[in-house]
Amino acid sequence: MPTSAVPTRGARGGADQRLRRGARPATTTPHPPDGRDRPDRVAVIGGGPGGLYTAALLKRLDPGREVTVWERNAPDDTFGFGVVLSDETLGGIEHADPEVYAALRRDFVRWDDIDIVHRGTRQTSGGHRFAALGRRRLLEILHTRCRDLGVELRFRAEAPHPDRLARTHDLVVAADGVHSTAREAYAEVFRPRLTAHRCRYIWLAADFAFDAFRFEIAETEHGVVQLHGYPYAADASTVIVEMREEVWRAAGFDEADERESADRCARIFADALGGRPLRSNRSAWTTFRTVVNERWSHGNVVLLGDAAHTAHFSIGSGTKLAVEDALALAACLDEQPSLKEALAAYEEERRPVVASTQRAARASLEWFEDLQRYAGLPPRRFAFSLLTRSRRVTHDNLRLRDPRFTDAVEREFGCPPGTPPMFTPFRLRGLTLRNRVVVSPMDMYSAVDGVPGDFHLVHLGARALGGAGLVMTEMVCVSAEGRITPGCAGLYTGRQAEAWRRITDFAHARAPGTAIGVQLGHSGRKGSTRLMWEGMDEPLPEGNWPLVAASPLPYRPDGQIPRELSRAQLTDVREQFTAAAVRAARAGFDLLELHCAHGYLLSGFLSPLTNRRTDAYGGTLEKRLRFPLEVFDAVRAVWPGERPMTVRISATDWAEGGTSADDAVEIARAFAAHGADAVDVSTGQVVADERPEFGRSYQTPFAERVRHEAGVPVIAVGAISSWDDVNSLILAGRADLCALARPHLYDPHWTLHAAAEQGYTGPGAVWPAPYRAGSRRPQTGRTDAPKPRLALRD
Repeated sequence: MPTSAVPTRGARGGADQRLRRGARPATTTPHPPDGRDRPDRVAVIGGGPGGLYTAALLKRLDPGREVTVWERNAPDDTFGFGVVLSDETLGGIEHADPEVYAALRRDFVRWDDIDIVHRGTRQTSGGHRFAALGRRRLLEILHTRCRDLGVELRFRAEAPHPDRLARTHDLVVAADGVHSTAREAYAEVFRPRLTAHRCRYIWLAADFAFDAFRFEIAETEHGVVQLHGYPYAADASTVIVEMREEVWRAAGFDEADERESADRCARIFADALGGRPLRSNRSAWTTFRTVVNERWSHGNVVLLGDAAHTAHFSIGSGTKLAVEDALALAACLDEQPSLKEALAAYEEERRPVVASTQRAARASLEWFEDLQRYAGLPPRRFAFSLLTRSRRVTHDNLRLRDPRFTDAVEREFGCPPGTPPMFTPFRLRGLTLRNRVVVSPMDMYSAVDGVPGDFHLVHLGARALGGAGLVMTEMVCVSAEGRITPGCAGLYTGRQAEAWRRITDFAHARAPGTAIGVQLGHSGRKGSTRLMWEGMDEPLPEGNWPLVAASPLPYRPDGQIPRELSRAQLTDVREQFTAAAVRAARAGFDLLELHCAHGYLLSGFLSPLTNRRTDAYGGTLEKRLRFPLEVFDAVRAVWPGERPMTVRISATDWAEGGTSADDAVEIARAFAAHGADAVDVSTGQVVADERPEFGRSYQTPFAERVRHEAGVPVIAVGAISSWDDVNSLILAGRADLCALARPHLYDPHWTLHAAAEQGYTGPGAVWPAPYRAGSRRPQTGRTDAPKPRLALRD
């Protein structure tokens, strides 16, 4: 529905393309080839857009097929008012069924602008290309198409039990929504997970058309209330009002009936509505639930649309996903030689798309749940944060749509003319970084006796020449016993310090303006393991050394059991950190980071899953923080006062009972109170049975929360892969610096190339003198072909 429902410009794919490129033109009757296992009798449970469109497609692909739709409600019963579809989804409909597309196009309302109204100011961003129509009209179009094709529609009829349908039909499509009875009938197979969220919302309508997609924020005496509104007809708009559960109760909406709720919402947003009333349609306050299923099919029963998955309405994905499911299912049934293979192909095709959409939807819904966190942002950055909340709409994408708006946001941020946000400077204590890019710490496992050699010089030197504002070493161990593997680098001898000095001298001399930082850590229970490419986290076959940890718990069941550190040993470890810090200062490092993440020694104290101590260093979070803070204070005392110190934390363990996002904020606050200049926010790797939710920039929400709630600068890390991501995160206020690892392995000059690709030549990205001739992208082919001038006539 809102911004992320609008696709970036690109090629269509998947089932849309396959249905388009089929050998049978739209005007002919398709016939299945002989010998194929095709469903001749199809039952569809649920008469929403997904179920109806599936029925129409299957009947159109094979007119001899018997298709029946069961819908418990009347034909014109529907929840909500308007539906927004993206150009991408419409393209799929156009190629699969031009008649449906033509009917939809006649009724679409189109517009380009998004208005964001907050604290008396309105920001407008254009170029978003929305298309909407009434949900009731969409159903009418699909009803007509189904009847024309010969689909049997049974309204006001409860579908027979799925078991019965599965016996009497070749295929059963369960498209019966978020409360799917078919899904629940086979819950032990589908294994659904339903997650309720923290806001209440209600679908209403206004009898006039907004001239843009409108987001309006009202800060009431009870808390923040938001309006999502968009036109779906020439004289009607959908209005969704949403607020946190506690605000909803404090405002008395829990006791208000349907009419009173509509009236009170109209009063809250009287300016947006021009004093007009809101109407309801059996509207009720509800809590959004995210549905995820481990499996989407069982025998000849398959889930589709909201029965299989849901994504929050703030990215306008419910009808879109259901329609795209229908396209994919129909294409797979048409292509695959058996029903079993077709259902497997359908799930294989759709699952990653849905997972990506659900990640974006979760980011969007959490932005609105935590809207109060962003209320104090300057007006344009607030609008930019809202527009990019799902991470699908980006800085570059918005610049393409509306360069004037994006320029205004950059000016408000403080970007000099022609300077992308990533190339603005950032100050940490006495150190000014010339840009916002950090080469993230990456273990190389290539040291000998802890001494960094020529490989480290070339590796870190190349990245320093590559233009990043800050280049970080791998985790440098404070003792031989604190190594992860035999190949880990250290700072526990003078020889190691001298070798590091060679590297920092090179960086400072040959890449002036690039800072180089050291990350100090101790492996704890994750030590004495093989080199990564020989078996990550696997114990050494021989030559092991004893391990220590907060508690005597092995990282893996087959791992070594560490000794629980005694009070005297805690003092020894603390002194190892301070001695390493002194050597780091003498070695010329510009910044020091204390590694308190990823399950290593200090991280092991912070997590309740790895710290089972009953003394002063275990129990409550305050006690679990005690030793890491003691180490931080000791290191800060010997680290030069003008040089910054940062701390890397795991903001979640991705495991039940572990460190939570709330804990992460408190941990960050504690380190900031002790003098940390920034917090490097990572996640996980604390316990072996973690269940991380991977995805593009998936750790960023944790960094953003720490930044806003703990009030400390943050470094975001984790699957940040493009300069567009970096610009977006910095400009939206989600991070102050962005650390990238794998992109810098792929391209040591990633930052300089990012500058070249954006046409930037300022002080934030300075090419080393010997490399200046390569500061422009090489030509890849002829660009001087003559342009056509004349068209020949027959």
